[in-house]
Amino acid sequence: MGLHRGPRLLDFTKTPAHLQFNKYVLTGYRPVSTAPDCLRSLFYMHNELGNIYSHGIPFLLFLVLLPYSIPWMEVDSTWICVAHYLACLCPTIGSVLYHVFMNHIGGEHVYDTLLSLDMVGVCLVNTLGALPIIFITLLCHPAVQQAAMLAYILLSAYGIYCATTAHTNFLRLRAFVWQALFRVSLFLFRVYGSGVGSPDSLRLFVIMDALAVLGGLVNVIQIPERFSPGLFDNWGNSHQIMHVMVVCSIVYLHWGTMADLAWIKTFQCPAG
Repeated sequence: MGLHRGPRLLDFTKTPAHLQFNKYVLTGYRPVSTAPDCLRSLFYMHNELGNIYSHGIPFLLFLVLLPYSIPWMEVDSTWICVAHYLACLCPTIGSVLYHVFMNHIGGEHVYDTLLSLDMVGVCLVNTLGALPIIFITLLCHPAVQQAAMLAYILLSAYGIYCATTAHTNFLRLRAFVWQALFRVSLFLFRVYGSGVGSPDSLRLFVIMDALAVLGGLVNVIQIPERFSPGLFDNWGNSHQIMHVMVVCSIVYLHWGTMADLAWIKTFQCPAG
């Protein structure tokens, strides 16, 4: 990045303790900075640049392009479209803010606040993204539908608490397990019960969750940098791989939800 000459970057051992969360990334750490200096780091090379742009560019694309592919006026329950759109935006914007300002002079307090915001974004994509799936899967069971949506919201609140109070990547990943199992139960209800939905969406939703889980595991295990410390400091490390998988997961969520919304326009629940 030749647009701006950045400050002298730090090695792992010279960076503040709260930023020493990946011992296999050895160089390229930004020094403690003011908010304007954090923003200037968008224009020079460092080891968080890939994390910023791998979610920043998709956020802008989702923000601008997704509204054109959502059938706002064709769906009776407009809240489904609103929830889905917000779900696609939440994890990327929280992530960008976290990675841009994580080295702020406010220190560990600011870092923890930003990390919590990032985790809330992940929880919201799980929550808001799943509500249309619950609504459509249980379309022919209104009482169960409402109870399931309430239960999932409460479960998500618990997930937010666990994710924002966890101190390791493994514990943060574990905070989303119950939400994932809830969605799996919905998928099974579509296959083996009386749940409904587009014949095409289930495959897309399964791929969505598989990508998200795989990305989380890659981040926890810290591969490939674990096998070659220092080689992936700026590009290709586990966190960036996770970011790409999260974006792909959001795309599959969008495709699956759009398939369901196209399907619901012609579906009528059986009488009785």
